[in-house]
Amino acid sequence: MCLAETMRTAPHRHNVGELHAHDEKVDVDRRAFLRGGAVAAAGAAFTVVGPAAPAVAAGGRRRKGHRGVIDLTHRFTTEFPTFTNLPATREPLETYEEDGYYTQFWTFGEHTATHMDAPGHFAPGQPLVDELDPDSLVGPLVVIDISRKAQRNPNATVTVDDLRRYERRHGRIPRKSLVCMDSGWADKVNDPLAFKGGAEFPDYNFPGFGIDAAMWLAERRDVIGIGVDTISLDPGNSETFPVHVEYLATGRYGIEGVANLGAAKHRRALAVVGVVPWQDGSGGPCRLIAL
Repeated sequence: MCLAETMRTAPHRHNVGELHAHDEKVDVDRRAFLRGGAVAAAGAAFTVVGPAAPAVAAGGRRRKGHRGVIDLTHRFTTEFPTFTNLPATREPLETYEEDGYYTQFWTFGEHTATHMDAPGHFAPGQPLVDELDPDSLVGPLVVIDISRKAQRNPNATVTVDDLRRYERRHGRIPRKSLVCMDSGWADKVNDPLAFKGGAEFPDYNFPGFGIDAAMWLAERRDVIGIGVDTISLDPGNSETFPVHVEYLATGRYGIEGVANLGAAKHRRALAVVGVVPWQDGSGGPCRLIAL
């Protein structure tokens, strides 16, 4: 969740036409490399690491990979619903036809699509995204399923009772875990009005963490972070955002817009948060995966 969009990308474009004028043959060779050998090499390297792009299921979800990798990340698009209703935009920067290669120029807020809220997002003096310890970006994944009560109440919250109920069934929540709420809301992502439960703040309605549960996880279980499958750590009807204010002030982060948690909730998985450590970031889009 972000009340003010806080990042704008900036292009750094070389005058490729001047390079063409210097040496046409070098340019032709460069294009051949980019379109042929480099692409083939990149494809071969990717095949070694894992499968090609995972198939996209209904609601933008991605299925479990062939190597035990579960993608918990929504596809980043210009249509993705944002808290502030300010969408991402994109336009071509270089093209194959004119430049011999392809890039885009994006403009978006740091808190778009699957993304992190760094501790310093609401809490002055707490770490920003480029100050986080890399050790805090990897930990056991715990999924708290509140989908049934979210069907009855769109502003349902994760409570301490939900956490204790989980522990009675599955054992103590490990230290340094990433604890995520699965409310079933990720299935609504392709319908912005349903996903946000209203046209604009303060008329939103969607699930989130209760402040007591978030602080219990920070103080009693020493988690590295919490995550939600909605656009805010706090429920949609919150106007004071206590989880953002009080929980982030403990130096822990939140992940918003998590996808595909149903595929991970009955597994012993390790969460990996791939967030870019950009300068003074209040957060940022990330690739969240479960191993």
